[in-house]
Amino acid sequence: MKVIFQQDVKGKGKKGEVAEVAEGYARNFLLPKGLAVEASSGNLNALKNQKRREEEQQKKELAEARKLAEKLEEVDLSLEAKSGEGGRLFGSITSKQISQQLKEVHGLKVDKKKIQLNEPIRTLGVTKVPIKIHPKVTATLSVHVREK
Repeated sequence: MKVIFQQDVKGKGKKGEVAEVAEGYARNFLLPKGLAVEASSGNLNALKNQKRREEEQQKKELAEARKLAEKLEEVDLSLEAKSGEGGRLFGSITSKQISQQLKEVHGLKVDKKKIQLNEPIRTLGVTKVPIKIHPKVTATLSVHVREK
């Protein structure tokens, strides 16, 4: 019997996949638990429409991520911090501070988890910070740290 999986089933198939399974397995286990539906023409059409909508949504998200990346590339973010001898900061500049500054000054909302700082910024000057906006889109932000 052909079924369309509604959820991942270990060893049988992933969500949205059409597969051939034993009729008893489908009727007694998959269908009653809602793990799969019968692969009728109506259900197959619904699956095609759902996949098409998901593709359109992914394209839209990718386009929005590219626009945000272009804006971030143009931004020169300035932060002030107290420093000691040799340009070392008392404390550090974290991804949370960068995210807050982007939101307050430039109106760009970027989640602090997407800012890829290996370690907090501890020196004065310009630092290039990568921001992973989307799995396929990464922007580089210039963060200029000045003395207070």
